[in-house]
Amino acid sequence: MTDLLASLRYAALPSDTKQLRDDVREFLREHLGDRVPAERARSWMGFDANFSQRLAKRGWVGLTLPKEYGGAGMTPLQRFVIVEQLLSVGAPVAAHWVAERQSGPLILRFGSSDQRDFFLPRICAGEAFFCIGMSEPSSGSDLASVRSRALKVDGGWRLSGRKIWTTNAQHCQYMIALVRTSGVPDDRQKGLSQFIVDMKAPGMEVRPLVDLCGDAHFNEVLLDDVFVPESAMVGQEGQGWAQVNAELAYERSGPERFYSSAVLLNAWLSSLRAGTPARAASAEELAVLGKFATHIVALRHVSVALTTKLSAGESPLVEAALMKDLGTEFEQSVPSVLEAIVGALPPEQQEPELLRALNYLSLMAPSFSLRGGTREILRGMVARGLGLR
Repeated sequence: MTDLLASLRYAALPSDTKQLRDDVREFLREHLGDRVPAERARSWMGFDANFSQRLAKRGWVGLTLPKEYGGAGMTPLQRFVIVEQLLSVGAPVAAHWVAERQSGPLILRFGSSDQRDFFLPRICAGEAFFCIGMSEPSSGSDLASVRSRALKVDGGWRLSGRKIWTTNAQHCQYMIALVRTSGVPDDRQKGLSQFIVDMKAPGMEVRPLVDLCGDAHFNEVLLDDVFVPESAMVGQEGQGWAQVNAELAYERSGPERFYSSAVLLNAWLSSLRAGTPARAASAEELAVLGKFATHIVALRHVSVALTTKLSAGESPLVEAALMKDLGTEFEQSVPSVLEAIVGALPPEQQEPELLRALNYLSLMAPSFSLRGGTREILRGMVARGLGLR
């Protein structure tokens, strides 16, 4: 573990990001209104196209994409500042989230000039929303075992297969699907390619999956002989595995991997600050708060260090896997610990809005270590990075 952490160097956010942070805070005060904690707790699972488009008009979608495509041309560290502010207050960012965070940068890096010219301006304007077509019912986080296939035909390809846990597929216009263009599943990483698929194309079927909270943001997507033109392939045929790994470095290293419970933590902190002498914070509560604070500060430093690597053009896959595992462990611990603390209070001291946020995150927390790669898969990556397997 020492060798792995040695690759990360302490990095601070540039001093010129302070004004940017203040500007984002002012925007959020104006546009979030009186959303209650249980609603804010959904944050990057909360789909609100209107909010995403207002954010885009402010220039804060497509943050790292070049200005020639309508992007802000910001550095990953500037993006970190904006994302941190959005998540810490529970802004509903799900509509543009995948496109802004990974689909846009993927198209910029590997896509054709036509793909960049068509999709990137629409992403930056908050008009094109993307979902991720990676996981499958028989594969889960083991992406190398993907069975969905693309068959070469005149003028393009025909895609067949099933994708699952496809967040907000029912709302998005496009999917970037990872499929096998040659070989068999036993070939593992070989023969995989990525395609941009129109979600309204004939043969596409989206089946919403209702979660424990009654929300339906996850979906199963069926591809039944879906035709895509040759121009829909992203990058080179057979290079899908390398491209996906580059994409996942963005997904696993950002502040969304430890801020999922931030709204709950802030709501609890507010309840402690508002306490009367009869409800002063106990020694146990203060000790827990101290542990949470030191934990989240350490995770933030790691995430900033990873973002600095991304800014330098590096692709820290193993370090990002470690960050994601540590981050989800923290964000799962927040509702788990607070269940015991808040649940032990007399009913008259339990705030209804705090309880609703706690209930939502308690039900959702098990999914935190599934999305973006399961804990087992990530720890396997870290072990390989350390030369232990």
